[in-house]
Amino acid sequence: MTVRVGINGFGRIGRQLLRTAWQWATGWHVVHINDLSGDAACAAHLLQYDSTHGRWSQMVEGSAHALHIGGEKIGFTGVATPQEVDWASYGVDVVVECSGQFKSVQALQPTLQKGVRLMVVSSPILDDAVLNVVMGVNDGLLDVTRQRIVTVASCTTNSLAPVLQVILRGIGIVRGSMTTVHCANNAQSVVDGYRSDWRRGRAASVSMIPTSTSAARTIGWIIPELAGKMDGMAIRVPLLHASLTDMALEVPRNTTVEEINGLLLAAAEGALQGILGYSTEPLVSIDYCNDRRSAVIDALSTRVIDGRHVKILAWYDNETGYCSRLVELLNRVVEQFGRG
Repeated sequence: MTVRVGINGFGRIGRQLLRTAWQWATGWHVVHINDLSGDAACAAHLLQYDSTHGRWSQMVEGSAHALHIGGEKIGFTGVATPQEVDWASYGVDVVVECSGQFKSVQALQPTLQKGVRLMVVSSPILDDAVLNVVMGVNDGLLDVTRQRIVTVASCTTNSLAPVLQVILRGIGIVRGSMTTVHCANNAQSVVDGYRSDWRRGRAASVSMIPTSTSAARTIGWIIPELAGKMDGMAIRVPLLHASLTDMALEVPRNTTVEEINGLLLAAAEGALQGILGYSTEPLVSIDYCNDRRSAVIDALSTRVIDGRHVKILAWYDNETGYCSRLVELLNRVVEQFGRG
């Protein structure tokens, strides 16, 4: 059985999801795309040519109501409210919500009422009715016979959670904080403008911008033992290629850099292979563009102060790594549909 997937929202994540799925999807394919304000010709151009990830190897064309990719046709609509899309008429089983605008159970219900079996959301929803999944950490909780909405949390949560789980299981964590040094995104301003968060309203290309992140708060939903023990913030920087998570952790017993790095290396080569990476090379952010892993430990930067204060840096391509996990989650969904 081939599962038919629809994408709602064809911005940065929606387009990178389609690119990633083209190579790595198993048992499913995208049959329809709805972009809230776009048109097929522009969508085709943006899919083909990407300022961050480069030109795509597939040839893409847009017609009135479709994208044509390497001889395949994908339906396309430009409807502002996804519940107005007749997903059932396209045979869609799963809708992936990538617009970033529908982030509550209530907002997603109208789409579920269109005959869709499951919705997968590319942003966290902190609601007991929703499972927030980080692959490699809590994906064993996925059960499509009981869940109709699941999320892949956020790109930063995906970089953070695998690292925290390794340290928690290996040594323990008393408490901690994190800062993501995060690439600019399309929610920021090119020039100064009005935003409820005044600093996010400043021109993204000329400043480092302190702002909030939901990543640390979401961790308690992913790893319950850490609920209330993590906090954090983001610093948006004028880059496009890769981001960096900086973790500061208090652990319950004395440790060393060698022990911390040893635990992380063992996980990267073992249970978390392909999700967690480990590098001893003196690399910089551009070197991680298009890296499919959720986090890559910068082992040269690991620090331990006075035995119990641990500092860990992890690189991540906040689009490619995240979309890779999204594809893997959809692959898992298809497996469960087949058993159902």
